[in-house]
Amino acid sequence: MYLTYYNGEWAEGNTPLFGAMDHSVWLGSSVFDGARALRGHLPDLRPHLQRVIDSAEKLGLTCPLSVDQMEALVREGVARFPLDAELYIRPLVFASEGFLIPVPEKAGFALTLFDAPLPPFAGFSACLSDLHRPQPTMAPTDAKASALYANTARALRDARARGFDNAIMLDLAGNVAEFASSNLFLVTADGAVVTPALNGTFLAGITRARVIALLTEAGVTVEERTVSPDELETAREIFSTGNYGKVTPCVRYQSRELPAGPVAKQARDLYMAYTETT
Repeated sequence: MYLTYYNGEWAEGNTPLFGAMDHSVWLGSSVFDGARALRGHLPDLRPHLQRVIDSAEKLGLTCPLSVDQMEALVREGVARFPLDAELYIRPLVFASEGFLIPVPEKAGFALTLFDAPLPPFAGFSACLSDLHRPQPTMAPTDAKASALYANTARALRDARARGFDNAIMLDLAGNVAEFASSNLFLVTADGAVVTPALNGTFLAGITRARVIALLTEAGVTVEERTVSPDELETAREIFSTGNYGKVTPCVRYQSRELPAGPVAKQARDLYMAYTETT
């Protein structure tokens, strides 16, 4: 089920939003964010809504709604689904007018909620991608911009053609940035829990930050530092954090089988317990 709020009304199905001359269609000026409703709980909803406003501003757009207005709509939409639904919440801001530069105040807004069951803690496979994340001077890497996902899609297509579910992408310096579609954590050969330090080439995930905080509160030190791809070859665990799957283990990297290990499980359990408080 797809439920979309647009132009003051809720509608089911794939609601049409654009015209052929809209700036967002032919020049890619749109941003979105992804939050979750898990059986009525809304973990970190407001930071996700604030980020879509911030992302819009970074692309020269003005989000027509405030965080409070979006939150009220989200809660109204969630109430239209069954109590046990697991939903993806996607606010979208898109430019309608402008030639090369979008007209900020002419940005449109749509909020879509749809069924998206949380993936099981079964894990996924990943390979090292030949593609790289762009530098901040090359693309709007500080925004959750739709245009950035063409690179993501290329990496995923290549990974799946090679028999893997996902890809690990490097920055231009050759260090690990993240998975193609989520942030990356690993447990090193000597037991350290590590995630790549934010360097502007990938988005600072809201779930990433929450997991770091939860592990830290539980007494687990998480190092944010430069990660060499060689470390993936000897890691005890590799796992991802992101809005769609929250915490998910990587159980095969290249030719190596990996466990759904204790740190990933602890992170998942802590996150799900946190969700119950929201």
